[in-house]
Amino acid sequence: MAWVFLFLAGVFEIGWAFGLKQSAGFTRLIPSILTLISMAVSLGLLGLSLRSLPLGTAYAIWTGIGTIGTVVVGMLFYGEPATVVRLGCVALIVAGIVGLKLVSTH
Repeated sequence: MAWVFLFLAGVFEIGWAFGLKQSAGFTRLIPSILTLISMAVSLGLLGLSLRSLPLGTAYAIWTGIGTIGTVVVGMLFYGEPATVVRLGCVALIVAGIVGLKLVSTH
């Protein structure tokens, strides 16, 4: 279950990053509330995953999922460029996440 919690924590991290943009610096009420809820859920799920996963592995994967997802959201919703270099960097992050999962003993 720890890996499921960690994956979901990463998904909610993407949600709160998107929400930060939508909240316009916490000046829009509904996006701000949803962002804060997403932050709390993300951190709560990360905490649950840390009951059995190593800190360094879990934190790196959590931020990696959030980073990859946020880059994709930026490309899809905000017209950020999908250059070969950017996509290559995302691929390196994916490789790092997979590598950490493969060498994890939990």
